[in-house]
Amino acid sequence: MFIKPDYNLKNVYEIDFKELKAQGIKCIMFDLDSTVMVSKSGTFLPETIEWFNTFMNDFEVAIISNNFNKEYIENASKIAPCRVIGAARKPNPKVMRAYLKEMGFEPKECVMVGDRPLTDIVAGKRLGCKTILVGSINPNENWPTRFVRALERSTIRG
Repeated sequence: MFIKPDYNLKNVYEIDFKELKAQGIKCIMFDLDSTVMVSKSGTFLPETIEWFNTFMNDFEVAIISNNFNKEYIENASKIAPCRVIGAARKPNPKVMRAYLKEMGFEPKECVMVGDRPLTDIVAGKRLGCKTILVGSINPNENWPTRFVRALERSTIRG
């Protein structure tokens, strides 16, 4: 299977929010680990919180994670600048669809941003929203993680 995200960026900091707004995007869903938070760190980088503050007033924002650790998700919720939803089971878009319905958005008004083509991007595609694939927020990931990430990205069609 080949996957084609709408955008393929180096990291989340490269997202052009003015362009998204011009396209009618009203809601942004982010993956958590490696997308907006260094994986398993339980903390946001200070520059990431500052970055969130640059666009939070223009969009409905949520973090949708596959992480099933309730305590980890609760802790992330306490420090996140937006709602955090865990146990999403991406690439199944059911949790994302329920969130959009609750918030009153259609998929065409939303974008899914994540670092994993086979979970985040496939879930966004199945939902029917725009997708943005980003590299890890942590440029110093370990070798096994970098290898798996490279293997998974071989499913992307440019």
